[in-house]
Amino acid sequence: MSLVLIVDDEQAICWGLAELVREMGHEALTAASAEAGLEAARRTPPQAVVLDVRLPGISGLEAMPRFRELLGRVPIVVITAYGELSTAVAAVRNGAFDYLIKPFDLQTAERAISRALASSRTPLETAPPSAAREESLVGVSPAIQEVFKRIALVAASDACVHLYGESGTGKELAARAIHRHSRRHEGPFVAVNIAALSPALAESELFGHVRGAFTGADEPRRGLLAQAHGGTIFLDEVGDIPLPIQVKLLRALEQGEVLPVGSNQPIKSDFRLISATHQNLPEMVASGRFRHDLYFRLVTFEIKIPPLRDRREDIRPLAEHFLSLLANASGGVPPRLPPEALAELERLPWHGNVRELRNAIEHATILARGGVIAAEHLPPPAPSATTAAMICEDALAELVRQWAEAQLASGSASGDLYGRLLGLVEPPFLQASMAHFQGQCATAARRLGLHRTTLRKKLQNYGIE
Repeated sequence: MSLVLIVDDEQAICWGLAELVREMGHEALTAASAEAGLEAARRTPPQAVVLDVRLPGISGLEAMPRFRELLGRVPIVVITAYGELSTAVAAVRNGAFDYLIKPFDLQTAERAISRALASSRTPLETAPPSAAREESLVGVSPAIQEVFKRIALVAASDACVHLYGESGTGKELAARAIHRHSRRHEGPFVAVNIAALSPALAESELFGHVRGAFTGADEPRRGLLAQAHGGTIFLDEVGDIPLPIQVKLLRALEQGEVLPVGSNQPIKSDFRLISATHQNLPEMVASGRFRHDLYFRLVTFEIKIPPLRDRREDIRPLAEHFLSLLANASGGVPPRLPPEALAELERLPWHGNVRELRNAIEHATILARGGVIAAEHLPPPAPSATTAAMICEDALAELVRQWAEAQLASGSASGDLYGRLLGLVEPPFLQASMAHFQGQCATAARRLGLHRTTLRKKLQNYGIE
């Protein structure tokens, strides 16, 4: 759970954003002025700040350096009105994480806040040597031993490596292991989650910019690819790279040069790229959402990280590893893991994989209070994506049944009841499909099992662009 500080002098906006943050499962603090926001941040440092530009007293832009001085690299999301867009862009380019343009909907705000919190949880860093024990991969199963073998084979080369696996399987740990055992181990390891970057700022983040490249670019900025010179850059969720930037990234890989935004002079950067995703990149290539030439460049060498359910013999060493880490961090003695609790760990599905296991061990450690971990100390398992989809399908079917019963019982149902149902469910379904395939009608039609002409006609009838 994270804390989000919301600073806006409009009470309705503060209340709405605070409710949204709580619905997202986090805590919210509100302030009606920058001065009050700074005082609140001093008392309880937040993990993200939502800051209006126009405030009574000092403005949001004037307050930004003070928040930076107080909170370091905590992401700041700026709120601006239409007439203040250039000011907001300048603020973003000089340190703000993202911006919301009034009037904005709650979905837009949720995406921005989620990216900001994800960014605060995955900071760019150079791994210190002391972190080696915590970052080590653990396991005895044949599946994880095959991963160890492939890491050892590829570490000595400079080839691009792609790590494929479900969320929580340890893709970043594998990337760090490759870097640690490579000839570049003394160079930087730059980790960045592409999904956490604002789409509008991804190019500047990766490639940097020169002074005067755009409004507000008063100082040059060194991009992440240049920061990785002599070392390794790890691009997590690489499938989320916007298509225009994919072209530029491919050129950087081919030429060993980085072209900052607004410059015609490339910068040499010798970096090794490791990418990762839980998405199906070949499927994205087939649908036109990912460039095939960049795909083949990234998957020079691919390592599949198996899910925890396929290597249950690793659950015990992983659990003992996490218990030891937690005990070392607290300076205490790790709780004992009896056979009954271990049997429960080995029985659970672990849809969240190793990350979920670690969280479960930490949860149990708090409840056990240094004694013996019991099965009841473990949290309930997280639902799988398939289970969640089935729950949604059951709920949808029940809603349709209730709607049909109400229409039929009212006696007002005419001969077009089926058409009315289609008019209710088809538009949101088609809108979601077109958004997913970025407006590519042919690709969407193939996935939906419709003829392209049929899909176009339906879109036209419903007024969907």
